[in-house]
Amino acid sequence: MPTEPTRAPGAGQSADAILAELRGLRAADAPTRGGRTFAYVYDAALDGLDELAAAAYTAFATVNGLDPTVFPSVARLENDVVGAVASLLGAPGAQGTFTSGGTESILLAVKTARDHARAERGVRAPELVLPSTAHAAFHKAAHYLGLETVVVPVDPLTFRADAAAIAAAITDDTALVVASAPSYAHGVIDPVAAIAAAAAARGVLCHVDACIGGWLLPHLRRAGRAIEPFDLSVPGVTSLSVDLHKYGYADKGASVVLYRDAGLRRHQYFAHAGWPGYPVVNPTVQGTKPGGLLAQAWAVLRYVGDDGYTVLAERIAGASDRLLEGLRAIGGLRVLGEPVPGLVAVTAVGGTGADGGGEPDPSLLLHLADEMRERGWYLQPQLSFDGLPPNLHLTLTPATADRVDALLADLRAALGSARALPPVSVDPGLAELAAGLDPDTLGPDEVAAVLAFAGLGGDGGLPARTAPVLALLDALPRALKERLLTEFIGSVFRV
Repeated sequence: MPTEPTRAPGAGQSADAILAELRGLRAADAPTRGGRTFAYVYDAALDGLDELAAAAYTAFATVNGLDPTVFPSVARLENDVVGAVASLLGAPGAQGTFTSGGTESILLAVKTARDHARAERGVRAPELVLPSTAHAAFHKAAHYLGLETVVVPVDPLTFRADAAAIAAAITDDTALVVASAPSYAHGVIDPVAAIAAAAAARGVLCHVDACIGGWLLPHLRRAGRAIEPFDLSVPGVTSLSVDLHKYGYADKGASVVLYRDAGLRRHQYFAHAGWPGYPVVNPTVQGTKPGGLLAQAWAVLRYVGDDGYTVLAERIAGASDRLLEGLRAIGGLRVLGEPVPGLVAVTAVGGTGADGGGEPDPSLLLHLADEMRERGWYLQPQLSFDGLPPNLHLTLTPATADRVDALLADLRAALGSARALPPVSVDPGLAELAAGLDPDTLGPDEVAAVLAFAGLGGDGGLPARTAPVLALLDALPRALKERLLTEFIGSVFRV
């Protein structure tokens, strides 16, 4: 990662030189194709798909999605895309909006619930009830929109939300209740029907975060897998989010937020006529937005088709079966919960019995992540939280299907190498000192010193091995951890 930004040249450069520099920068990134990166990217491994998406984007790159009366193609494309989502996940009368990604879809769903609670029920201090495994985007939305979050612990063995506990947490101030289908961290589906029923009994809206599973789960069901109902067909579910740039295989960012009816969706919109410019009405957080993202999602959905998505889902399901069987046969690893095909969370444990015969071993797990990265694989480390163990997250795509055997072989070798390394530990004195720090009063020099000790220096980069950094982060209090993360990202994006 460069430590100094480059400036725009005084004289223009040639297209060849510019593209060569971009290719050089791209070479340092994790690969987005080829099936060795198990987070952040979704590779259908279909010939011609990337080229089609790029061409569709280019055709609409200069179209401004701000005003469909000037660019009527935007309305046609969005209605087609949202209609495809509604036909798969909706109920009669369902309406939705195309967004830039899951975070924006969730932000809009929370705004809708807040404004609905104010207008329909007179709620003045709205709350958001969610399981501890709900995506961080809900906390971000609550922070932006002024809602209080009420976090309910999940079952520590299944990692599913506790419907009874969520029902007990609903109050007259609850604006929205959340369920995941599935949760990103562990890949398990919450008891959506029970949660939605509890919300409906109190007259409260219920959102299902199906950002990662919304396009995959119906096609898994079509392929013969048992998938419990989770969408707007479930009584009490009032909104749902699904990312088309995940298992829809569109380019980033493409998502849809879907509502039970147009009356509910209306609370999402923003309109303003109190200024001397043009009358403003925005369906989403964005005003100006590129038509290219919408066009490429539209093109990809048509190119793959329902039958194609079912074939891809079958491929993922087969890969998941082989991966889970292999992981459970490796002594020292334990799969968490019963994940749906596509997502896996695995932790390292003491002992070498099949499927892990001991307590979670965070040091071994973090060493394992580093060892796998040295072997060319990226498995996403997830830290411990509220009694839930740290783990490695894997997202499977069709491109990873042919990589399962190689991945398992490298996991066995990497686990042996990780066991031979000295345990990663956090100095107890440092942990005690950190526990007494007030993140809100730390000065820049103090923050820089803690970052340096953690291995997150001022160059905006990470050390080659991240186990010591992650071990320290895992041991820090949440508020201090969040302060250090914000300071670190500030060191990455600087001029």
